[in-house]
Amino acid sequence: MTTRNAHPSNTSRLRRTALLAAMACAVAAPWLSAQAAPAAAAVDSSAGWPSQPLKIVVGFPAGSSPDLTARAIAEPLAKALGQPVIVENKVGAGGNIGADYVAKATDQHTIGLMINGNMTIAKLLNPKVPYDPIKDLAPISLIGTAPLVLAAPVSVGGGANASSSDFFVAARNAGDKWSYGTPGVGTVGHLGMELLKLKSGINPVHIPFPGYAQVFNSMLGGQIEVAMLPPALAMAQVKAGKLKAIAVTSAARSSLVPDVPSMAEIGIRGFQMEIWNGVAAPASMPKPYVAKLATAISEIVRSPVIRQQLFVQGWQVVGSSPEGLANRIKSDTAQLGGVITMRGISTE
Repeated sequence: MTTRNAHPSNTSRLRRTALLAAMACAVAAPWLSAQAAPAAAAVDSSAGWPSQPLKIVVGFPAGSSPDLTARAIAEPLAKALGQPVIVENKVGAGGNIGADYVAKATDQHTIGLMINGNMTIAKLLNPKVPYDPIKDLAPISLIGTAPLVLAAPVSVGGGANASSSDFFVAARNAGDKWSYGTPGVGTVGHLGMELLKLKSGINPVHIPFPGYAQVFNSMLGGQIEVAMLPPALAMAQVKAGKLKAIAVTSAARSSLVPDVPSMAEIGIRGFQMEIWNGVAAPASMPKPYVAKLATAISEIVRSPVIRQQLFVQGWQVVGSSPEGLANRIKSDTAQLGGVITMRGISTE
């Protein structure tokens, strides 16, 4: 049997096709490598980080609520990151000293656990604050929130069995003859009461005290008629029969005090004023590091053990993304900034 050879023209075409394919591969290879490199870098850019112990800076004393929250997440965060996590207290100026330290950190291994004032209105209250919360901090995660409780002595505003409507009628009639207490100028309780005055038409006079202990004593002693208090502190006195709870300052009822109505339920619309804490990094920290921290912290605070631990401390756990915290900072800064401007409030 004889074998027939391929036609010369077919052979030439096959050779040209093979040559063109080889040339195409040679041209495309560098481009494909260049395209693949960023994707690989994006995946691996936080690999190997942290490369040393991570520091959580708290601007409040050991044993304070922010300190307890930081210590609750430190150990599980160390396990998640594979590096020790150290809590360091840098106390003063309502937490602003610690926040400023974080804003200026350059080691890429320093973050801070802060309260809402440190991340929102610090510079609005005092232009001399040395950092800008919006420009100098990178949000990582909103840890938890808590409402305040609008509370009054049982005898004020119609007595123990009076309705919330009775209370506000009495408050409006009293005008500036009533007073309200707070633990200081520019605190959430102060700004919350000023917002309530704008929305409800009441007009009690502000009396600042060194702390909540003095606020309680003045309420029980009849020197002030009303205050916005942390839930645990307020409800202990409510259960003792010394104070009555009018409403919580969150948009809806709170799991921390489920039996107390929200402001909306008693007719004060569009009112939300909460205390919250969150974690932030210097604005210079690379985004992949921020994302890695946000994922770890969110998972930690939402875990059953830590969630319950924070609930006992008085927090409703959120565990947000960086974007979630950034949105909360933006909305709170706008709302509280408006109150500060309208009322001329300053801590300078």
